[in-house]
Amino acid sequence: MDTIGLIVMVVVLVLVIGGIFGYIKTQRELVNLDEKCKNALSQIEVQLNSRWDALMSLAKAATSYAQHEAETLAATIAARRGVEIRTAADVNEQQDAFSEVLSRLMAVNEAYPELKASGLYEKTMSSINAYEDNVRMARMIYNDTTTRFNRYVRQWPSSMVAGQLHFVARDYLAVDNKGKRDMPELFGAE
Repeated sequence: MDTIGLIVMVVVLVLVIGGIFGYIKTQRELVNLDEKCKNALSQIEVQLNSRWDALMSLAKAATSYAQHEAETLAATIAARRGVEIRTAADVNEQQDAFSEVLSRLMAVNEAYPELKASGLYEKTMSSINAYEDNVRMARMIYNDTTTRFNRYVRQWPSSMVAGQLHFVARDYLAVDNKGKRDMPELFGAE
């Protein structure tokens, strides 16, 4: 074998080995980003369930004032609490359900000023507000992580590996402008 043939063979071997290592590195990064997206959704699920728990406490407090309405809300909350979050659509569905139940519960609370004046009501609303902040932060983390993942899935050359390994871009969490407009005042305007 002549010198040129040996050099060509070494260059081809280096390129092949480099390609293999590049493929492995890209696969690992895709898995890493995919797991971060799943973790972010899991964090949202934890915060949503905590928020439902706080709302259940408020519904139980309202029971002595409006028995039937509070029991109906408690049943709705129990059905929604613990729903598994797998996609951005699941998060958006939970947000819509939460806004609806909170609106109905606020209507009950408006009808009974003595309930609003109770310490339990204020403490529970404070907890709900804290969980709202946690959900907001978890949503931002999810969307940021999804941006990194989607960029990696769509950019060349990682898009070639992503396509071969069946990684697809994830959906973002939607902005809930309707729910924001319809959201009741938690402590009421005075």
